[in-house]
Amino acid sequence: MRSTWHAATIVENRAETPHSVRMTLAVPTWPGSEPGSHLDVRLTAPDGYQASRSYSVASSTPWGHVVLAIDELPDGEVSPFLVNEARPGDNLEIHGPLGSYFVWRPGQNDRPVQLIAGGSGVVPLYAMAVAHDLAEDSTPFRLLYSVRTPADVFFASELDDLAGPSFQVEHVYTRQAPVDRLGTVGRLTRESLAASTIPPAERPRIYVCGSTGFAETVAGWLLELGHATTDILTERFGGL
Repeated sequence: MRSTWHAATIVENRAETPHSVRMTLAVPTWPGSEPGSHLDVRLTAPDGYQASRSYSVASSTPWGHVVLAIDELPDGEVSPFLVNEARPGDNLEIHGPLGSYFVWRPGQNDRPVQLIAGGSGVVPLYAMAVAHDLAEDSTPFRLLYSVRTPADVFFASELDDLAGPSFQVEHVYTRQAPVDRLGTVGRLTRESLAASTIPPAERPRIYVCGSTGFAETVAGWLLELGHATTDILTERFGGL
């Protein structure tokens, strides 16, 4: 699928978490995207200065519409504007779709799929889960989602609705857990990763997305646990 620049108009921009928004764009020339892909958003200031950043697409929508979920980076050039200032009717430029290596396609094969997300890294994995559900694909899917607090969970109600026989969701809360949740609060470890993911003997396809530090650490643990390098796909963004 050929990528190019597109003119986009914001049609909805609403809070997703305390520091992020869910943004829906109308993009007449958008050709559609596969679950797991991303795009670039470019902003142009009145003086002509331009800044662009990459964001995962939160849906594998057909042509014409794009959904993003954008987490604010306080020192960023693009995300503070998109989260705090952008409004419906505003125009943006987007470039994509991009990243055909980090996608899941319904009917691809019958191997189970393990999704592992850190924070906003759940966005492309959520798109995969939605595509899996819409296709009524029977491939076993599991999502392990590491997040600071319940308020920081992206697509909370949607993930609850998607959960079922072929899609399991487990949260790891690093700072605060729901009051009715049993178990410890803290960062993911190699041992808890091993206990909460599909074992190497089942040869799952594994998609890991999160900060650079998160993705590299998790990928290293997966290799130590016996998963093959070729079975692990990672997508990462700046920060630790």
